[in-house]
Amino acid sequence: MARARVSPVRRARWPPRTIAAALGAVASFLAASCPGAAADSKPVTAILLTARADVSDSDFADSVVLVMNNLGPAPIGVIVNKPTAIPVAKLFPDLKRLAALHDKLYFGGPVEFGSVWFVFRAPVAPEHAIQASDGLCISADRDLLLHLLGREKPMEGLRIFVGHSGWAPGQLEAEIARGDWTLGRVESEAIFSKAEHPWPAPRGPKDST
Repeated sequence: MARARVSPVRRARWPPRTIAAALGAVASFLAASCPGAAADSKPVTAILLTARADVSDSDFADSVVLVMNNLGPAPIGVIVNKPTAIPVAKLFPDLKRLAALHDKLYFGGPVEFGSVWFVFRAPVAPEHAIQASDGLCISADRDLLLHLLGREKPMEGLRIFVGHSGWAPGQLEAEIARGDWTLGRVESEAIFSKAEHPWPAPRGPKDST
């Protein structure tokens, strides 16, 4: 499964850019797998991947991954359905108003686990964010995250991740070809409503020592 440790994104602050990436190999898989995708007028820059239930990598078992194909030479993304036990307030302990929040950070993936990414609803991508789909943006910019957390309802339409997922060139295509992943369209509601699986996965009797 996808455990590449080298990420094409190194900076916490992304430079402003326009979503104008051409369809890549992953988008070609999506066009072949989703009826009507090839007829879309906009380039596909993001997809949702759902892992097979029996994958051997515990980080990716039962995972749903938002994957972008326009951030670097290979696809990268975040696992959207694996909450950790870490409260959001731990990110900014000086912001006392966050202490009342019950929201948790999510495990975005095993790459650069100390990095912080976030997905949020917005009709238009603000500066230092990338539009993943209509009404949905992704970023790793600290100042933008602080701005969102300063709202009256800080976690409304916002999900925060530690780490992200990455693949070497050609790796994800090979995994899709052998049936490790099911492909789907990115929709804002889907990101915030997928069945959740806590990370790390609870240890069962067979795992205990």
